[in-house]
Amino acid sequence: MKSVSPTELRKNVYKLLDQVLNSGVPLEIHKSGKLLRIVPVEKQSKLQNLISRPDVIVGAPEDLVDISWDREVNLDLP
Repeated sequence: MKSVSPTELRKNVYKLLDQVLNSGVPLEIHKSGKLLRIVPVEKQSKLQNLISRPDVIVGAPEDLVDISWDREVNLDLP
């Protein structure tokens, strides 16, 4: 969560409000030892912020289902 002073809020109010609306992350303002918070009323889905990466999987995604990790993973924990 980002924190700003009232002076910084006044300088960048539109930019900061846009950040809150786009990210859904509240903004804290510290004034005279008190804390204020600007919070979007509508909750955003966290999945909305994901970036599409269509080239990450090389090959057929269905092939990932049949991968055996037995040799790569050691589940014998102390």
